Amino acid sequence: MSAHEQMRAMLDQLMGTARNGETDKHGVKFYDDTVCKSFLLQCCPHEILSSTRMDLGECPKIHDLALRADYELASKTKDYFYDIDATEHLEAFIQDCDRRTTAAKQRLAETQEELSAEVTEKANAVHELAEQIGQKLARAEALGEEGMVEESVKLMGEIDELRKRKAVAEQEYRNSMPASSYQQQKLRVCEVCSAYLGIHDNDRRLADHFGGKLHLGFITIREKLAELKKMVDKRREERGAERERSSGRRHYVGGRELDRRARRHREVPRDRKDNDRERKDTDRDRKDGDRERRDERERERREERGRDREREREREKKRSRSRSRSKREGSREKSRGRDRDRDARRSRSYRSTSRERRRE
Repeated sequence: MSAHEQMRAMLDQLMGTARNGETDKHGVKFYDDTVCKSFLLQCCPHEILSSTRMDLGECPKIHDLALRADYELASKTKDYFYDIDATEHLEAFIQDCDRRTTAAKQRLAETQEELSAEVTEKANAVHELAEQIGQKLARAEALGEEGMVEESVKLMGEIDELRKRKAVAEQEYRNSMPASSYQQQKLRVCEVCSAYLGIHDNDRRLADHFGGKLHLGFITIREKLAELKKMVDKRREERGAERERSSGRRHYVGGRELDRRARRHREVPRDRKDNDRERKDTDRDRKDGDRERRDERERERREERGRDREREREREKKRSRSRSRSKREGSREKSRGRDRDRDARRSRSYRSTSRERRRE
């Protein structure tokens, strides 16, 4: 993305679709069904997991920063209950991921060598300590990048203690099984993002996993879903009550309500009606004038193109006549040259004959 496009996106995000006074630039509003409500709440999985191993591709619904800005501004005065739509979207996505995790665990159970309960417990202890080291190491690196050096150093001290415990747990695990079986990679599935983790993975590999965009993205999605679930039942009840009130207001158009609307319509000043009518007439005249000017310019362009083609044909004819004239002159010159050569030969022959006669 170029710098100009980045500036445009920032302005759209800050000021919405009407930042240049164009109220219908996009042709769609944030409350349309084609707009992703999870994106408006900054929790769409298609956006969070983009450019990862589980990239979901482009969202089937519209993502637009300007529409998000419009929603954030409008939500200050009206409740649209989009958190319920986002909850249902994230629930379906997380359920699908949990099914994928369960299937991966089942495949590992079928393909890996079955261990005894004691050995499995020791292997799980090594896995848990390795995951804690990876998570804390990723956190320490993030704190160091943010300039929080003291907190990062404190975490590194905790990591050293965990490494010592992991070394003891690995020794116990190694002693509890044959050497040939220990060399085999024992895998487990990450409960957050369903990725495979090995018991022999080093700390760097684990830190890259737990600090990677995929794992952190799933953490963001799960935390957002947990936050939305706390209030989803109450919010659904509020939305149902709001719909009932809106439905009642929409269908009541008789009696006093009809009289009130008619009275309000009659109270509109006549000057305003006239001004509206004049403004519409002016807009219509302006559009007609613009259309006439466009048609006139198009006619002028067509005529100019016709004149250009005519001039090109005339130039081509002149070039053709010039080439024909040159050819004719060339052929005449060749003919004259041949006549001169013939006369010269005749003259030489005549002189030679005359000399011979004089000698005789």
